[in-house]
Amino acid sequence: MEIWVNPACSKCRSAVSLLDEAGAEYTVRRYLEDPPTPAELEAVLERLGLEPWDITRTAEPVAKELGLKTWGRTAADRPKWIEALAAHPKLIQRPIITADDGTTVVARDPETVRSVL
Repeated sequence: MEIWVNPACSKCRSAVSLLDEAGAEYTVRRYLEDPPTPAELEAVLERLGLEPWDITRTAEPVAKELGLKTWGRTAADRPKWIEALAAHPKLIQRPIITADDGTTVVARDPETVRSVL
């Protein structure tokens, strides 16, 4: 199991605590220091069944600088979004957990964290 975290994020710390309490074995990826590649983002999005704009933190200052709220949300726009997430990992919603069986979730609440255990 792998969890993408920002240590400054309370939801990330909560998810890690829940994994620890459950005795889960996992790897922490500090995705701001070790950003995912476009290919890794594509794979995570496929497992999530989501589009890149679905996991984008549009309230971040960099999102406003890039004008993300005005970007299209079609299949043709997808590569631009993925490149933006790879270039600016702070835009990625967190935490994201990928379980050993491939199940992947955006674990913003305890129930979602528990769903991958």
